[in-house]
Amino acid sequence: MLANFLNKSKPINFIGLLLFFLLGFLYTVFYDGYTYEKLIKAALFLLLFFTIFFISSFINTKNRLTLDNSYAFFLFTILILCIVTELKTYRILIEGIIYLLSLRKIYSLRSTKQIIKKNYDSGFWLGVLFILEPFSILFFLLIFLANYLHNKITVYSLFAPIIGFITPLIIYFTYHFWYDNTIAFTSLFIFDINFNIQFYLQTKYTWLSSTILFLLIFTIFFKSIKALSVNNTFRKSWILLVSNFLIVLLFSISITEKNGSEMMFMLFPVSIILANGLELISKKIIKDIILYLFILTSIFCIYFL
Repeated sequence: MLANFLNKSKPINFIGLLLFFLLGFLYTVFYDGYTYEKLIKAALFLLLFFTIFFISSFINTKNRLTLDNSYAFFLFTILILCIVTELKTYRILIEGIIYLLSLRKIYSLRSTKQIIKKNYDSGFWLGVLFILEPFSILFFLLIFLANYLHNKITVYSLFAPIIGFITPLIIYFTYHFWYDNTIAFTSLFIFDINFNIQFYLQTKYTWLSSTILFLLIFTIFFKSIKALSVNNTFRKSWILLVSNFLIVLLFSISITEKNGSEMMFMLFPVSIILANGLELISKKIIKDIILYLFILTSIFCIYFL
């Protein structure tokens, strides 16, 4: 039943999923009481969340990363609900929007239009994100990989993202130089790498991460056999998606302060990869079981963890 509902990309699907997210989110905000301050805060958070939903859906649809269905949006929504309590800070949601804006330009390199502009924009947004989270410099690998995969390695494609990246840093440096606080700028380049994954061994993250990791391994293995056998645009996008996940995984285990919110950066590649896995399953009853299990997981995370 649910598989049939999500099998096509229709407006009613997105409305239904957004309402489901809204109910789960409002519970996490008002479960201990209602105030006008909470209402205003919830409205601002929802605006940011809906922006994230829109950009992620746009990237998927525009670059044809899945077939014409709503599986990716469903998974993205469900996975956000699983960690929604960790995402209720303006900073992390703004970082998520900037990250997706950069990904939007990176994935669009599959098209031959405005290559230099796309490279500059992807570098620019990554530069802004770097100011907020220095470890995001790892995503530079994704820009160069996208250029390589789509055969666009030129002097311009190499230097455009670097110039774009430097642009917000120059503005940021100028601001701190004016107020004689350059130490705030130089501190961006001090990387205190912390590979301690003890935080992720907590019950919630161990259970959630192990389940998703199992499904990812299954999907990547079987989908890669099919995707890599054909030399087309999706093959390159698939390599980029898997690389995106691996880079975000490295990013998540490298950052100094881990609180679960960093998992948001994983949600886009993970939801797209898993959606491709669902497309491989021919029996709808199996799809339904997996989809309902995801819903139950999100409910369990909201109400009991």
